[in-house]
Amino acid sequence: MKIMVAIKRVVDYAVKIRSGVETQNVKMSMNPFCEIALEEALRIKESGLASEVVAITMGMKQSVDTLRTALAMGADRAIHVETGGPLYPLSVAKLLRALVEIEKPSLLILGKQAIDDDCNQTGQMVAGLLNWPQGTFASKVVLDKEKQVVTVDREVDGGLETLCLDLPAVITTDLRLNQPRYATLPNIMKAKSKPIKNFTPQDLNVEIKSDIEEVQVTEPPKRKAGVIISSVDELIDKLKNEAHVI
Repeated sequence: MKIMVAIKRVVDYAVKIRSGVETQNVKMSMNPFCEIALEEALRIKESGLASEVVAITMGMKQSVDTLRTALAMGADRAIHVETGGPLYPLSVAKLLRALVEIEKPSLLILGKQAIDDDCNQTGQMVAGLLNWPQGTFASKVVLDKEKQVVTVDREVDGGLETLCLDLPAVITTDLRLNQPRYATLPNIMKAKSKPIKNFTPQDLNVEIKSDIEEVQVTEPPKRKAGVIISSVDELIDKLKNEAHVI
């Protein structure tokens, strides 16, 4: 059984983003939710339920660095779809659908969202395009290879929801699913010899276009300093005359 994992190169979570997001000379890394997705795929393979894990990313040439990280973590091979401009969820979903038709995996795993745009749309869109069952926000994944089903626990407002999906299926991962491993130095060296296949959107017959225009990026307003009050009467006065909440 083959598992495909989609990963994304984003600004490192520890970097403080300023207005007019500037990515030159900024540390980039794998999206944390994508790390969790990859870790789950590797654990399924290590349990003997899968034979191959294929990592996929899309973007500029620098995205290959993120694929090398995935290979160092344990992915068997990688695919890079090179694009020039920004990508939005529907375009990514169409590219993933095209790659799924080529690779024919039994399971497609993605992070539930990327920390740069927080869209939380790609997994749902690609499941719709493929007409595959989907389990989103997975906090537990149990695969039954004999029955060709996967059971997914997902967190909802009222507690936990358990879904049983027929394979092939799409899963998006939540933070509580697992703790991703670190790539060891020997595996980092081995990753340099693992294959990365290159495609362009034209190779996959996918037209990249955007229905979204980014008009402006601004920082949220800074919080005002607090005020120390000396009595209940002063508090009531400020709530009534300054905050106008009573």
